[in-house]
Amino acid sequence: MKKIVFLTILITIGCILASGCVAQPKKDPGNATVSNTTSFSPFVNSTPAPGFNGTINATNATNATAKPKMKGPLRVSIGSYSVDQPLTVLIDNKSVGGVNVGVPLDLLIDEGNHSVAVCVGVICPEKSVDIVFAKRSFLDFEDVLTSNVEFSKPTVRILKSYKNGNGVGVELEFINPSQKDLVMSAEVSVGYTYIDDRTNIRMGDSIRSKTSEYVDAGRRVTITANLYFADGSSYSYDEPQLGVITVK
Repeated sequence: MKKIVFLTILITIGCILASGCVAQPKKDPGNATVSNTTSFSPFVNSTPAPGFNGTINATNATNATAKPKMKGPLRVSIGSYSVDQPLTVLIDNKSVGGVNVGVPLDLLIDEGNHSVAVCVGVICPEKSVDIVFAKRSFLDFEDVLTSNVEFSKPTVRILKSYKNGNGVGVELEFINPSQKDLVMSAEVSVGYTYIDDRTNIRMGDSIRSKTSEYVDAGRRVTITANLYFADGSSYSYDEPQLGVITVK
């Protein structure tokens, strides 16, 4: 009897399993987590575009597209102004070359108004010029150089002379147009005649003197050299003459 009951229970369980009567457990939707976010690594282009270093320079980009300025020809000359070496030419305070007697300086410069100067030492007379494309302009500096820088190298000259008691006073001008301070020396001589007090005979003689002066760059100094005659009377003298001039 017990075997029959046990078999009946087994058969019943088998039928239930075969027919799907056993329900599958359901998941609690409250405990489920749903992610709407998709994670991925961003794409990085490690190769820069040709011609760039990773950044664009706005200034360079603008300059690259800017049109070049138009230029016009200019000739600078100094006429017959005497120099030992080429004189520096400045355009808007920038050195652009040299100019010499009979050898003008030809330039191409941007259109517009410019300041042009030619320098003798520290002295640089200026002129202005308006440059136009394809139109040649000329500037000759002989007139302003002659009036502003009469001498292109250090020199000494006699301005005047006059009787000074028993002698003669000679006014000398030391001129230094160079770019450095100088010690300048000059010899000056005077020939003269006079009546000797002892013999009452007219005699001839000459006197020589050397004068030195410190002269700053680009400056002039005027001094008077006094030359004295021998004892006598009735003096008569020639025009003073310059001798050896030294500069150091």
